[in-house]
Amino acid sequence: MTGPLIALTGSTGFIGRHLLGALTAGGYRVRVILRRPVELPPGLSGAVVGDLARPQNMAAALAGVDAVVHSAGLAHAMSGTPEDDYRTSNTEATLRLAQAAAKARVRRFVFLSSIRAQTGPSAPGIVTEADAPAPVDPYGRSKLAAEEALAGAGIDYAVLRPVLVYGPGVKGNMASLLALAARPLPLPFGGLSGRRSLVSVESLAAAVATVLRAPDSLRRPFIVAEPDPLALPEMIAALRAGLGRRPGLLPVPAGLLALGLRLAGRAEAWERLSGSLVARPDGLAALGWTAPLTTREGLAALARGSSPQSS
Repeated sequence: MTGPLIALTGSTGFIGRHLLGALTAGGYRVRVILRRPVELPPGLSGAVVGDLARPQNMAAALAGVDAVVHSAGLAHAMSGTPEDDYRTSNTEATLRLAQAAAKARVRRFVFLSSIRAQTGPSAPGIVTEADAPAPVDPYGRSKLAAEEALAGAGIDYAVLRPVLVYGPGVKGNMASLLALAARPLPLPFGGLSGRRSLVSVESLAAAVATVLRAPDSLRRPFIVAEPDPLALPEMIAALRAGLGRRPGLLPVPAGLLALGLRLAGRAEAWERLSGSLVARPDGLAALGWTAPLTTREGLAALARGSSPQSS
């Protein structure tokens, strides 16, 4: 392979694994930066073991690299991770890696941030890059602080703010929803109307490729979201369609569901179930990015791939 050389962090994580495959399939040479030695898939142009919190010795890792794609970091969690841990992993490590990339004369630094750098778990209107960022938790604040620090790192950069990402191997809330949809039982969510934007790993990888190819300086954030936000009943219907089943949804009043979850101490879960978070990827669209599949198609494919019948 003779394509541009990309240094990729986070290649063993959910998103990073998919980016590794997409980048190599797209003709890029990929050198992964790892915290510890692991078994690697074929097709790499190299691997380097290094500590992102101490990137003083990154000269060899970044030698000859055209761009860095930084997907490593401390993921969002509902449990109380200390804010200092988020700052160390998501802010300080990102800045130091970007500074090392600038010293190595890397052309562009692509940072996988999050929509939570811009907003909380729900938003009343359509979220765009023109809105002032207003993160509400330590995770979101650490991502926004990293974005702001990149402006002074001396390198051209692109910040990607994906909404909730789904795909094979997904964990967290989407994995829970997938498991719920797979049960052969009616679900009481037919009356919920809050809409949410999602993005598949395929669409996110296409966004990474778009900012890597952009010829002009970027130095800005880009929301990454597929253009067809869905309500929770529509998500479940798409997942169950992938399994060849009917939606099986009951229109239980939203107030009754809210009461039950609050009595169970799951008020945050209610906000995620009922609230809206619709985001519009204006910046990426201006660069020519389009999602390779709709959210309905992606969710159906995800369910088919997770079905016992498909294995």
